[in-house]
Amino acid sequence: MGLADFIDANRPAILAQWDLFASSLLPAARGLDAAALRDHAEQILIAVAKDLRTPQTRLEQSEKSKGQAPVLEGATETAAQTHALQRATEGFSIRQVVAEYRALRASVLRLCGDAAMYAPGAMEDAGRFNEAIDQAIAESVDHFTSEVERWRAVFLGVLGHDLRSPLNAVLLTARLISTLSAGTPVSQHTERLMHSGERMKQLLDDLLDYNRVALDVGIRVTLGPVDLAAVCREEIELLRVALPASKIEFATEGVTQGNWDASRIKQVVSNLVINAARYGDPGGVIRLSLRGDDVQVLLVVENTGPGIPNELMNSIFEPLRRHAAADSEGSRESLGLGLFIVRQIALAHGGSVAVESADGTTRFTVTLPKR
Repeated sequence: MGLADFIDANRPAILAQWDLFASSLLPAARGLDAAALRDHAEQILIAVAKDLRTPQTRLEQSEKSKGQAPVLEGATETAAQTHALQRATEGFSIRQVVAEYRALRASVLRLCGDAAMYAPGAMEDAGRFNEAIDQAIAESVDHFTSEVERWRAVFLGVLGHDLRSPLNAVLLTARLISTLSAGTPVSQHTERLMHSGERMKQLLDDLLDYNRVALDVGIRVTLGPVDLAAVCREEIELLRVALPASKIEFATEGVTQGNWDASRIKQVVSNLVINAARYGDPGGVIRLSLRGDDVQVLLVVENTGPGIPNELMNSIFEPLRRHAAADSEGSRESLGLGLFIVRQIALAHGGSVAVESADGTTRFTVTLPKR
């Protein structure tokens, strides 16, 4: 009798061992009925037996043992993947899910040993069985992790959204106090309160944008006729007040009218200029330029200072990444989402963003197609 036939013949005994172990995984298992405890264990066993009967090359077996079996196009969710999602919603930890597979592996091999299954091919079957279990573990871990990340993104998104209302109330009250106390010693404190509140609002906006992308919703853009030159000038005036130590130069060339989201473009300009001020030469010149033609507009932000290390060039637009100067006060105020959001806004407009850093000059180029 081969191992696949042994698993089919002894499925009730194997599943009884699964049930016993699953019931010990507290506190998640507490209160679950027999069906919930077993979940997709039987389907997983059936899949393993089927795998043992399927001819495979040595390379296919090797890939499966690493959890890298090819995914068939149009294939439905596997039993291991569905089991992982169910366990995630029931409050099991990833360690407990992996422990279930370890216990399943041990149960099958122990029962085989008790039955003195030393038939020809037993070692081959045992190896194939372990590979199938390893593949099931990989599928479960991947889906469990994805589900946990999705719910974390949902939680952070809800938290960020709900915090906006009380924060807006704080800002409105601070503006009112600032108006009533203009010219008095209190005005300095209200200005500081308003600045801190606006900074918190910007961080919440960044967090909400990040979570929209994490949930595959994408950054929302509302397109309309825009003169990018006017939009950039308006944002630069605000940045000059916020960054008095930096000199910001602005130049335009060609046609800068098109269909974009003006508020999102301001966000791109703000993030890139603040990034240049934060990591460039202190008090250095930041040059922003627009070059437009009939097809697109290039928005370029350039600064001098320490270059971006080559090892960071491929990851600089990834979320929650920061430049090497992360000990500065400005960096501690940042979530490390600025460049990530710049890229997502560019993508939402059908464009792109690129970076060059050499010979003491760093240049970000945002391509914005006209629509």
